[in-house]
Amino acid sequence: MFALVATGSPGGATTLATASGARFGYGRSVPLFLGMALALAGLVGVSGAGLAKTLQTAPVLEMSVKAVGSMYLIWLAARIGLAGPPLPMQSDEETPISLVGGVMLLMINPKAWAMALGVASSFSKLASGPLLLGGLLALVFALSAYLSLTLWALAGGLAARALSADWHWHLFNGTMAVLLTASILQLWV
Repeated sequence: MFALVATGSPGGATTLATASGARFGYGRSVPLFLGMALALAGLVGVSGAGLAKTLQTAPVLEMSVKAVGSMYLIWLAARIGLAGPPLPMQSDEETPISLVGGVMLLMINPKAWAMALGVASSFSKLASGPLLLGGLLALVFALSAYLSLTLWALAGGLAARALSADWHWHLFNGTMAVLLTASILQLWV
């Protein structure tokens, strides 16, 4: 249950899935959220297997990941916020974020790191050893993230049907940018 709530709550990944679903549709957005789900599985898995304990002893490293990730996500929010309506007929000039892009985005997402490190320490009693815990957490979070991001992308696709004028798209993209920025700011307060 925790994994569904954690991966389904609004944040950077869900905002990107929604924006991609609106701009490119569900099918073209699958690589993005598949990449994010796989990366989250890996991050949660290695956290459960011992990375969480290592990073707790190196707060500078944890702060560095948080800072770099936040800067990149703010840059991405600006790009989303300044984007206009999609090009007619989804031309090849406009491409959605790839699977590798989804992996990279998740790996620099400070909320994902905070969640992975927190879940590893909170649920450490679920398994008899760190490797089993890492595998269990990876499987549960991969499935939960894929399901959650699918729902957010489908919601974006539904929203796109209502965006009939250019100003609708500007408003939608601006809202997605503000939500993405807000999801980053909450990690710093």
